Amino acid sequence: MLGIVGIFASLALLIFLAHRGWNVIFISPLCAAVAVAFNIGDLPFFASYTQIFMPALGSYFATYFPLFLLGAVFGKLMDESGAARAIAHQIVRWVGGERAILAVVLACALLTYGGVSLFVVAFSVYPIAASLFREAQIPKRLIPAAIGLGSFTFTMVALPGTPAIQNAIPIPFFKTTIYAAPGMGLVAAVFMFATGMLWLSRRTAAARKAGEGYGEHKEEFAAVDNSNLPSFFLALLPILLVIGLNFLLSKYVIPAFDHSELATARFKNIDLKKVLAIWAIIGAMLAAIVVLALTNRKRIADLQGAINKGTLGSLLPMANTC
Repeated sequence: MLGIVGIFASLALLIFLAHRGWNVIFISPLCAAVAVAFNIGDLPFFASYTQIFMPALGSYFATYFPLFLLGAVFGKLMDESGAARAIAHQIVRWVGGERAILAVVLACALLTYGGVSLFVVAFSVYPIAASLFREAQIPKRLIPAAIGLGSFTFTMVALPGTPAIQNAIPIPFFKTTIYAAPGMGLVAAVFMFATGMLWLSRRTAAARKAGEGYGEHKEEFAAVDNSNLPSFFLALLPILLVIGLNFLLSKYVIPAFDHSELATARFKNIDLKKVLAIWAIIGAMLAAIVVLALTNRKRIADLQGAINKGTLGSLLPMANTC
């Protein structure tokens, strides 16, 4: 029982300290130590920390670091090139500003399903969402809910093929791909989308009935120059590559080669099914990053700087997930 209490206590401490501005890379191992301390009667503290937690942490980094790294770099380049904003603007034009909530949800969903980091999506879509909500007189307090519904619900854990890390972590354990259980995933995605939109619609209707509009707010985001955005097709191309190459690599390309070397001691007798989907995601993300950099080389002012920022940005979410 104390072990369960320790897990919740360490998570609560992690959330509290992160909210107070402490670096997640520093506090993550400390919070893990708190969880171990609750089991001090069954597990020796230092032995558990150095011989169990740290090797497990190293194994986790070895397996998933490429996904965090490439995802963060891809998201940063989508932001720096203006591709994320170009996609969001086009979806808004298609859906219409009068359906502001639906436009925001769909824009976020497409970007995150294509592998763009939810942090990049939130910062890219927020100025657009604020403008739409102001024009439609929808309360500003509902913007986080609309962005959240599109960014980290059905596209994170339900839709088949999403490259989100939450969908990739189970792969080595269940020997599946990110397309596992497509029927259940689609049903769950539809349910999440429908109930989320229903809730947002009801909240909007209740606010209008009470006479609440967007409100008077001081906007804290800087004006963004949208004069040099890529075309919608060019912006969408990297996302299509992530989705399409991921499927082709995992279903046809990688399995077509001989991987008998994996059954040797040198490669730890690993089953191909445990790494197949991880390899596919890495290959798809790499190809998308290269194409994104080449097609937007004039729009990305500092390619090296953007990649460096994306690399550093991958460490915090990875440490937080640990």
